[in-house]
Amino acid sequence: MITVRPGSPAVLGAHWDGEGTNFALCSERATAVELCLFDGPDDAREAFRVPLQERTGPVWHGYLPDIRPGHLYGYRVHGPWAPEQGHRFNPAKLLLDPYARAITGTIRWSDALSGHVIGHPEQDLVPDPRDSAGGLPKCVVVEPAFTWADDRPPRTPWAETVIYECHVKGMTMRHPDVPGPLRGTYLGLASEPILEHLRSLGVTAVGLLPVCHFVTERLLGERGMVNYWGYNPIGYFAPDVRYATGRLGQQVTEFKTMVKRFHRAGIEVIIDVVYNHTAEGNHLGPTLCFRGLDNSAYYRLDPTNPRHYLDYTGCGNTLDIRRPEALRLVLDSLRYWAEDLHVDGFRFDLAPALGRDPDEFNGAARFFEVVRQDPVLAEVKLIAEPWDLGPNGYHLGQFPSGWAEWNGKYRDAVRSFWRGDPGQLPEIAARLGGSPDLFETGRPPQAGVSFVTCHDGFTLLDLVSYERKHNEANGEENRDGNEHNLSRNWGVEGLSEAAHVVRIRERMQRNFLAILACSLGVPMLSHGDELGRTQHGNNNAYCQDNPVTWVDWEPTPARSELLEFTRRVFRLRAELPLLRRRAFPSRPGDGRPGELAWLRPDGEPMGQEDWEHAQAHALAMLLSDGADALLLALNAGGRSRTFVLPALPLPGEWRVQIHTTLGECGVTDGAVSVPARSLVLLRLEASG
Repeated sequence: MITVRPGSPAVLGAHWDGEGTNFALCSERATAVELCLFDGPDDAREAFRVPLQERTGPVWHGYLPDIRPGHLYGYRVHGPWAPEQGHRFNPAKLLLDPYARAITGTIRWSDALSGHVIGHPEQDLVPDPRDSAGGLPKCVVVEPAFTWADDRPPRTPWAETVIYECHVKGMTMRHPDVPGPLRGTYLGLASEPILEHLRSLGVTAVGLLPVCHFVTERLLGERGMVNYWGYNPIGYFAPDVRYATGRLGQQVTEFKTMVKRFHRAGIEVIIDVVYNHTAEGNHLGPTLCFRGLDNSAYYRLDPTNPRHYLDYTGCGNTLDIRRPEALRLVLDSLRYWAEDLHVDGFRFDLAPALGRDPDEFNGAARFFEVVRQDPVLAEVKLIAEPWDLGPNGYHLGQFPSGWAEWNGKYRDAVRSFWRGDPGQLPEIAARLGGSPDLFETGRPPQAGVSFVTCHDGFTLLDLVSYERKHNEANGEENRDGNEHNLSRNWGVEGLSEAAHVVRIRERMQRNFLAILACSLGVPMLSHGDELGRTQHGNNNAYCQDNPVTWVDWEPTPARSELLEFTRRVFRLRAELPLLRRRAFPSRPGDGRPGELAWLRPDGEPMGQEDWEHAQAHALAMLLSDGADALLLALNAGGRSRTFVLPALPLPGEWRVQIHTTLGECGVTDGAVSVPARSLVLLRLEASG
């Protein structure tokens, strides 16, 4: 016999208080809620079904003194089945708790997971009566206690931040010094070999691909593949079990341990969060959680036909955070990761979907205002992916103060410049200078996260090795993935051993890494680029959980050389305050020299005609603050150029700090020679 007391509606989810567990679930339109308790994670039938009789407003709740950490549960929710009105209640379907702190495993797909009868002539209008419990993982009551000891968030200033985007599993699966049982796990990612590697690069924050519990789509699973990246969430409070050594709550403890170790190393943890859609897809998708809990409270429905969803994400549905239930879910989730799991920041996937209020993007939307006023979230880093797939979906530079944004224009500008496209000087200058055209009004250069590559697209080596995507392994006949890559293969499509091809590709990789380190803004590296990681031309490896995406740590002379170069350029960035300015530099005007100037190779200031010269591929960026000076000379053209060094009212001599040819490069007669397709960074240093 299960004892049930009234419990409390105050905190949603399942919460162990040391004596029992309080369960609380929000569903305004439900007519009844049943808590289902299971003995094993793969059980097809619950051991106990407990009606939650207490209801306070939209919250159903109960306190069970016999339920302790490790117990498994789910819900069945009763209510109207009326898809034409937006209601899809079906108590035959076991539902995950949207506030579950841990989930036992992955989905075992079958038609029983659908709320409607698949294949019926009326499509989704007829409810499916089969029990789905056997295919759905179970929620876990967790022990919240953890010994954080003296853990403190690093709170690295934005101007000092260097982000390293990585995948928990892909980072460690092939690392020879990570213990075998820990490869691919939270604990493996925070093991000493990985921490030492990150410290050597000057990394101050890891940006983890999604770690909230996610789902592999049925079609992928039937092809023998998985959703590797994780942008298909179903558990917004649950660290994904795939990266843990156990599935009964160990994922929570091990995630906390990972964060604690990163903090001890002075490295922040930023996680990619996907609050724009869920894994339940469109109106023909499965019923796993929100759809059966209170469909119209969590999703944006078509106002002209509530049977269908508005899709601003390309994934079949869009969370409706204009609704109080969905807004509370997102805010509670963010606070939980920040307060309980000590996460230092969030990167919001398809972030404009969060600001569509009511339908068009609004930088003053309620979500942004609530986040701004929240005392917990005000202390963490907030990064937007500033585009979604809805109408008018590109909003780079339009997010509120306090937010940073992935700067897609930076990526496109540096790619176009280094492959030699015409007319690129105005754009590359704007991006190197921190994108003042996007952020200068009330925001610092650090509002832009600068990157050349990320998880989505070519790796750095592939960017200089392929001009076409090669995604055949994804099983979609190479139709998936972006065609607009702005890449150049330098003579051969794919990897090559031809010496002249290898040399130019190695130099181009150094050019990209060096220009990233020398740009104003927040630099972001993509994992493995410093080691010449390749995906063999696959620019959409979302379903490749194998050596295609796993970082290859086997040392080769070329990899070792690239790694050491990467360490050197980011060490220089850390040593040179001019590259980490907290405010946009002033430009020349009214007789003032300015802190940022753009120069022609002859040392003269760039004029209007110079900016408009389509075939010009060389320019120099001069940064100075009255005490220090740097000159970044860029030559993306096909012949060597001599740059005349400016005479400044400062003592010292120009000395080379970086040159991407790796050959001898020095100052002669007040000038420096910059070979074709290379860059040189110089600093004015005191003589002697």
